[in-house]
Amino acid sequence: MTQTTTTTVTTVTTAPASTDRAELAAAVKEVAGLVQEWVDLRRRMLRVPGVQVAVRVDGELLISGASGSADLAEGVDLTPRHLFRIASHSKTFAATAVMMLAARGALRLDDTVGTHLPELADTPLADRTVRELIGHQGGVIRDGDDCDYWQLTRDFPDSDTLFADLHRDGATFGRNEHFKYSNYGYSIVGAIIERVGGQDFAGFVRSEILDVLELPRVHPDVDGVPADELASGHSLLLDGDDEMFVLRNPSTGAMAAATGFVACAEDLTAYAGAHVKGDERLLSDTDKRLMQRTESVVMAGTTELGRYGLGLELHTVGTRALVGHSGGFPGFVTRTFVDPQASLVVSVLTNASRGPAHPIALGVIKLIDLALAKRALPPPAAPEDATDPVDLDSFVTTMVGGFGRVVIARMGERLVLLHPEQDDPTEEVVELTVLGPDRLLMPARPGFGSAGEPVIFTREGGRITEIRMGGMTAWPEADFRARRRAQMGRSATTGAGTGPAS
Repeated sequence: MTQTTTTTVTTVTTAPASTDRAELAAAVKEVAGLVQEWVDLRRRMLRVPGVQVAVRVDGELLISGASGSADLAEGVDLTPRHLFRIASHSKTFAATAVMMLAARGALRLDDTVGTHLPELADTPLADRTVRELIGHQGGVIRDGDDCDYWQLTRDFPDSDTLFADLHRDGATFGRNEHFKYSNYGYSIVGAIIERVGGQDFAGFVRSEILDVLELPRVHPDVDGVPADELASGHSLLLDGDDEMFVLRNPSTGAMAAATGFVACAEDLTAYAGAHVKGDERLLSDTDKRLMQRTESVVMAGTTELGRYGLGLELHTVGTRALVGHSGGFPGFVTRTFVDPQASLVVSVLTNASRGPAHPIALGVIKLIDLALAKRALPPPAAPEDATDPVDLDSFVTTMVGGFGRVVIARMGERLVLLHPEQDDPTEEVVELTVLGPDRLLMPARPGFGSAGEPVIFTREGGRITEIRMGGMTAWPEADFRARRRAQMGRSATTGAGTGPAS
């Protein structure tokens, strides 16, 4: 995985970092390598062409990685500089622009569509308010009655087509009747920003948001962006036997406020960091609190599907209350989480339809929080018969056996065992006790695995050549790959492949 490490990219005008934020940053730095290795493993296992990941704490870029391909057809390696369609992340820019205009008194959140767009004054949409639009409570049709532009069979609507569609069939529900996610609703928001802001939407966002944050490589649409800066999107895998192909990457016309933006993960986290409390480059904390509080609880029967604020999705992961957004575009799926209190920002960008950006971003946060929790614990007691200090780093390894990979990682003064092939790498985590320089112990607890059994290390010249965990051997991946067919294949005989790897 291409890596960039611990480079301060943006200075945030916030209060000095608290002890908690400093400890969070230390935890992120400790697991930076593990995070990037896990992200790349998930990319490979899920057949995703390319993934970017970036993590910031207090504005400081602590993790930035890119792995895989920017374009499978051309064989271009992905870098942290490639730009992805970030799609519905665009709504956070549009909602931020609205809040900025409201803070200046240029509009009110309770202004109606008809107030600013007289061409819709004779439609059922005329009485919908700006607040309802950015909270998806305006009852606006989602994508129009012919939205095959999402399947790239025709162009995204221009302004004339958009307004014609809205006149013909713009309202699906009444005001505040249901939460109804609407790209056309946000396209209306973009038009209102243009009328109130006195310039086109792209120009307003460029001058009022992107220039303020010094983000020249974030663009409201692909128009004018050099092709070699763009990652290519890849087609959906309808089943496991499919081969991906590269999709075209069109302009979104009058829908840029809903879905047009392009950015890399580094810059997306820099933008999202402006939604952290205490950073008032764009919005006051008062306005951010309004955007980030629950506007809608989305229910299907008695099941909660999610929560939404004003231009921001709301999530809870562990004890973290997160805001952010996802993005889906033909060939791209992306996800950003922001903890506005802790100043933690995570972005994961994939260049595949149905790419696993959301679960990967969740896994990144869980790895960080696991490290944070372990670092808060006091050092464990030394083995009773220990005569010399044990080097915890000497146990850190990734091993592979017939049932997959295991990772032994150091977090603070603790060692943990993880199964990295899972969606949630922390789901079956256990803490290991040091018994000696080559011996660890699984925790004594009820379980279906090897609870209470030892993990025994074999080393040659300081290199870990194998571990036995619960009586089963695992090796470095290259060694296991070299021996596994002779060891496990149909024509193998008992005992074959158990010697040193050839």
